[in-house]
Amino acid sequence: MNLSWITDRVVGQVPVGDPHAPCLSVDGRHRLTYLELRERRDRYANALLEMGVTKGDRVGVLLLNSLEYIALYFAIARIGAIAVRLNFRLAPPELRYALSDSGCKVLCLHSDLIDRVAPIRGQVPVSTYVVFPGKDGGTTETPQWARSSRVMESGGAADVPVAEPSPDDGLMLMYSSGTTGRPKGALWTHGNALWFGSMQAMKWRYGPSTAAMTTGPLYHVGAFEDLLLPALLAQGKAVFLSSGGFTVERLVAALRGESVTDVLLYPFMLYDLLRLPDLDENDLGSLRRIVCGGDPIMGWAVAEMERRLPGIELVQAYGLTEGGGMSTCLDHDDCRKHPDSVGRPLPLTEVKVVRENGSPAEPDEVGQVLVRSPSVCAGYWQKPEETEKTFVDGWCHTGDLGRYTPDGFLVLTGRKKDMIRSGGENIYPAEVETVLTSHPDIKEAALVGVPDDRYLEVGCAVLVPDQGGPPSADEVKGYCRERLAGYKCPSHVVYVEELPRNPSGKVLKYVLRERYRDIGKTS
Repeated sequence: MNLSWITDRVVGQVPVGDPHAPCLSVDGRHRLTYLELRERRDRYANALLEMGVTKGDRVGVLLLNSLEYIALYFAIARIGAIAVRLNFRLAPPELRYALSDSGCKVLCLHSDLIDRVAPIRGQVPVSTYVVFPGKDGGTTETPQWARSSRVMESGGAADVPVAEPSPDDGLMLMYSSGTTGRPKGALWTHGNALWFGSMQAMKWRYGPSTAAMTTGPLYHVGAFEDLLLPALLAQGKAVFLSSGGFTVERLVAALRGESVTDVLLYPFMLYDLLRLPDLDENDLGSLRRIVCGGDPIMGWAVAEMERRLPGIELVQAYGLTEGGGMSTCLDHDDCRKHPDSVGRPLPLTEVKVVRENGSPAEPDEVGQVLVRSPSVCAGYWQKPEETEKTFVDGWCHTGDLGRYTPDGFLVLTGRKKDMIRSGGENIYPAEVETVLTSHPDIKEAALVGVPDDRYLEVGCAVLVPDQGGPPSADEVKGYCRERLAGYKCPSHVVYVEELPRNPSGKVLKYVLRERYRDIGKTS
């Protein structure tokens, strides 16, 4: 069994469910049935085969949220190739690294993103580029060095003439910035994805009446594998928002228009929703559950949910891409009792806290959080040493610190290598600091997270200028934007004569976080 089986069973020898049932919806405006998704998948799969893509080849997916994104993903899965799901916010140098490291043979992109790819074409191993029309059917012409997406229809909807992959075969690579500044590609297998979807479907009892929605970019596990994948496994409906311009009004319209039952929101989205005047659960149609991931929910939001939306569950989830997507969740009834907790393990998931020597920690004793489940990824692409360090005897060493309460709830007490969480995205300071110190007028740099009213945290760059004098804050930000995704660029820039260090020379980032924690406050 493999991921693409999801689109086969409705038209198989013994069909399961209604092939004409709604399968996918974008913004409530563009939809596909299960049968239409399967037909599009086969066209794309046959077109990829005609391009010479074979089992194990890597196919880059640099697309905005769209129906073609999911159809292409299933097509890549069907022929046994490996999808490299690329963050469309990455700057050209970051894309160059991911494409080169993964060895992508084909890259599919939206026309909106041509300017990200054009400067690096001669520096990556991609042999074929396929350009899809941009947002809202954009009319940008296909450049001479690329093929139009019309080629994806040329393969025809006949059966795909290659053997299906096995559960242990590679399915997709997802790149995340490493704590040392080198991005790593987490490799998921077909089995990882199917198990992860099944674990969620079991937890929340998904079925054909489920309409699950996510709001983030589909290159994230938290926007496809979380909620959408288990909904498709259960023969339900998967709903998502198109990329860019998130507003709470768009969110509410989609919730109501598609009779959404379950939605995954980043915390700042939940806060925007709860700030709507006169909101009550009747305004949200069929919604029965809100899942929040990434960061703890503020206490006022939990209280507002209980007061204004008493019939809707609030669930808080914890997980990471390497660890299988989602490892624990805090159920609605436990939010008040354990407000600082990330809950208990999902079905078929083991989570333990260990001391430095690997022995189990006692209740309320802080240690490293380890995760084991069928969805823990297979390792890092072409990085055996880092794979060996992170994945030991089936356990993923998350690098996060935590403790268990005496009654078995996991509480996180520290985060991996000073990682910053900003608006649902991970920012690893080492990567940004490398870019900052490459500026000729910056001698030393430290990036720390500081509180932000909307995004929870943003980056504050604390810089020691070189002898040439300090560049302006706008110059520093512009320099970063040319080399990094926008969300990674510092929101604040300050200069100091020297960085605080301990006797071993390590920068004391906790001192900087405390010193600049109020930098973003307006009053």
